[in-house]
Amino acid sequence: MTEPRAGGATPSSDEILRVDHLSKTFRTGLLGRRVEAVRDVSFTMRQGQVLGYLGPNGSGKTTSIKCLLGLIQPSAGDISLFGLPSRDPMARARIGYMPEHPYFYDYLKPTEVLDYVGQLFGLDADTRKRRIPMLLERLGLGHAMDRTLRGFSKGMLQRVGIAQSLLNDPDLLIFDEPMSGLDPVGRKELRDLMVELRDEGRSLFLTSHILSDVESVCDSVVILNQGVAIAEGPLDSLLRRDKLFSAATLKVPDEAAISALQQLLSAWPEAGVDQVTEGVMTLRLPSGAVPQLSARAAEVGATLVELHPVRDTLEELFMRKAVTGATAGAEGSDAPDGGGAR
Repeated sequence: MTEPRAGGATPSSDEILRVDHLSKTFRTGLLGRRVEAVRDVSFTMRQGQVLGYLGPNGSGKTTSIKCLLGLIQPSAGDISLFGLPSRDPMARARIGYMPEHPYFYDYLKPTEVLDYVGQLFGLDADTRKRRIPMLLERLGLGHAMDRTLRGFSKGMLQRVGIAQSLLNDPDLLIFDEPMSGLDPVGRKELRDLMVELRDEGRSLFLTSHILSDVESVCDSVVILNQGVAIAEGPLDSLLRRDKLFSAATLKVPDEAAISALQQLLSAWPEAGVDQVTEGVMTLRLPSGAVPQLSARAAEVGATLVELHPVRDTLEELFMRKAVTGATAGAEGSDAPDGGGAR
């Protein structure tokens, strides 16, 4: 466990991050083609919130994070941290950040890396001496404190990256793909750590393609597609928890039976056939319609062989929004670091 939280200026409200109409445009190539990496994205975060910032590759996630951290300047829009402009050093000092691919000089030991980071944050020698071994122990690196990073696995390097993000005792943590390189045990340990950090009152902003992990720790999400926020809000309001669905598998004797069952499903807009192959039909429908499905199947000679409830998940939401809800004709992607804003 960490030491008691360091005191700091507390904003007048519990809002710690506000993004208003963020846009970022790059010019790329010899012809200076415009690439809109992020387009008019707005959202807020409050103290103790865990927000998942999601989207396919090239949707603008990393570009957004670089704008939040002041690594690149937005083309339009405003960002505030703890009620201060995001460029204010006092606001940035309260952030811990781990990039998707943290890099460290491999001839250093983890204690040396963290000591250097602590000096950059202005931590005194006593504070560094106290916090560094505590963080390494907490992240399962206590046995490797005196080993050079050259012999570390990718997962171990990821843990060093997490340790350096916690060194300044931040109020807001920004993790870009923190699960990358971790095995199943490491992923569970990191999920548990993020829950602990949330329970300590910290706020977490994270990106990840492992949606089951995001769903287990996040209470809100922003989903991007081609630079546009296509869904934003608390998970409980975005997921269709109140709608009960069932998945069914049936053996069907002929095309006439398939047609009759498809006609039955047309009565419910949310129902549909997932697959028909070699006399087997899989479909989804409201759970309340199962008796009607069973009766119709018996009439046409089909056999219901499997039935189970379906819970709406973040993965289902992501597929609905990021795939089927793609913005037609949008031209957005994560542009290279060297891109210039207009």
